[in-house]
Amino acid sequence: MGSVLRSPAPMAQTAQQENNDLAGALERGEIVRFSGAPIALPSADDQEFLRTALAPFLARKNVSLYPEANRLTGLEAPPEVKERARRILAGHSARVRTFLTSAMPAFTRGMRVGTSSFRPLEEEGRDLSRHASNELVHVDAGAYGATHGDRILRFFINLNPSRDRVWITKGTFRELFAEHRKSAGIEVGDLRPNPAERILGGALRTASRSFPMLRVLDSSPYDRRMRRFHNWMKDTPSFQQSPSRAISFEPFSAWMVLTDGVSHACIRGQHALVDTFLVPLANCSLRSETPFRILAGETEGAEHMILR
Repeated sequence: MGSVLRSPAPMAQTAQQENNDLAGALERGEIVRFSGAPIALPSADDQEFLRTALAPFLARKNVSLYPEANRLTGLEAPPEVKERARRILAGHSARVRTFLTSAMPAFTRGMRVGTSSFRPLEEEGRDLSRHASNELVHVDAGAYGATHGDRILRFFINLNPSRDRVWITKGTFRELFAEHRKSAGIEVGDLRPNPAERILGGALRTASRSFPMLRVLDSSPYDRRMRRFHNWMKDTPSFQQSPSRAISFEPFSAWMVLTDGVSHACIRGQHALVDTFLVPLANCSLRSETPFRILAGETEGAEHMILR
């Protein structure tokens, strides 16, 4: 079904193998890649529309659909342009979800849909703030607001017909946190939210079903520590200059990864489809490998109830 690209210590050789345990590979901090997309792509005309017709109307770096609210962002365009973009992304999102839930039913049970996005701009050399830059190695934190330990699953398609999309990685969250936690000044321990955070978080998660942008107001001890590590990685030149391993994704290939658990940066590439999902922490079989348990300081094999 797919091959697995491991993310071990920096500069290790790429290891690939056929592996149908897709969820297990993701949880182990591996990048699952496909030589060809395992789903039908938008039609050739729709692909060309995304690559060329949207450029004059871009209002943000990404064109994003929030499927649950049927809300499109990132364009200042005539209604017919917005509607066609919405339709293309909605169809693509549905196909991605169907594939993921079919291929990994237990792992994806109850997962929340984030966005289905088209990334139209060349990643190399963009004039963005450090915290917004995709070119700097990081682990994802706070995708669309607090995750409370739920995993950030992203599914990518390189929609460029002639150029690879190039990533670099420095290893997994576990490896990098063990090495850099003290330098980043991140404490390990109790991640239970206080009573006020529980009440506010519950209300925001309910309201965000209709108004997705409300998610950005949510927070938790877990998410604040993840954000701090994310920012430290991007703000620290010595870390960014340390050895990395490059990964190239060919035109029309697909890959997926738990981006909170694998460090990554996109240093080159234009035109990609990116779908984001939040997978319940309770679905994870390898709890000791989750950033939540690592930040909580829970040892492998310990049985703890996850307090949400």
